[in-house]
Amino acid sequence: MPEFIGNIKKMIVDNNKTVSYFLPIGNKKESLNEFIGKRINIKFEGQINCIKCNSLVNKTFAQGYCYNCFISSPETEVCSIKPELCKAHLGIARDLLWANINCMQDHIVYLSLTSQVKVGVTRFPNIPSRWVDQGAIKAIVLAKTPYRELAGQIEVDLKKHFSDKTNWLKMLKNEITPSDLVQEKQRAANLLRNDLKKYLETDNTVYEINYPLENPIQKIKSINLNKTPIINAVLIGIKAQYLIFDNNTVLNIRKHSGYFISFSY
Repeated sequence: MPEFIGNIKKMIVDNNKTVSYFLPIGNKKESLNEFIGKRINIKFEGQINCIKCNSLVNKTFAQGYCYNCFISSPETEVCSIKPELCKAHLGIARDLLWANINCMQDHIVYLSLTSQVKVGVTRFPNIPSRWVDQGAIKAIVLAKTPYRELAGQIEVDLKKHFSDKTNWLKMLKNEITPSDLVQEKQRAANLLRNDLKKYLETDNTVYEINYPLENPIQKIKSINLNKTPIINAVLIGIKAQYLIFDNNTVLNIRKHSGYFISFSY
């Protein structure tokens, strides 16, 4: 029974005809699609390490950070959640070098179809992995801005009319409200205030995403490794950052970033 041991991080994705998933575990990257339909074993070994400084912790913040890194790292600055509060364009940031690389670059404002149409912001290089992480089945680019704060302004304007959250239960159950993203993009463009309309993108390509999940389950129980440290079940699919098992349970891998596990099959 081959076994892999190490700290895990959020799954890496490759958006081919069907999304390919890879689990970073220790210093390896294990392909997961090949295990769909097979029984796997995941055991939490009782150790959690910060994904930034590797310190041993009892709990994590912001999906993998110790408290000290959470309050000091550029990756967890407030604009990671609220891009409209980014001040990198004013020369203000926890780490200006990091901010110049990550905040002062092209950002995309998009509409995606997860459980319903939602609006979101991400750095240009994160397309399409950002959509995959959210479990979107379709997405369209609405606008492109030269830095993060501007994209946040657009998102704030549109959050009055579009959701900015994903209902993860409906997303996994495939309970999705049908929507025409081209029409929704036009509606969003009309709602945007005039000074932000110059960032609108004219390309109306609708990106479609297919997941390795044939039959979404209808009864779902989310489990965590603190309360369920041993998982022995058949992997029936993967969507967003969730492993989906034949016993109607799902495991959010991203939520467990930094957990030290053993993985076998």
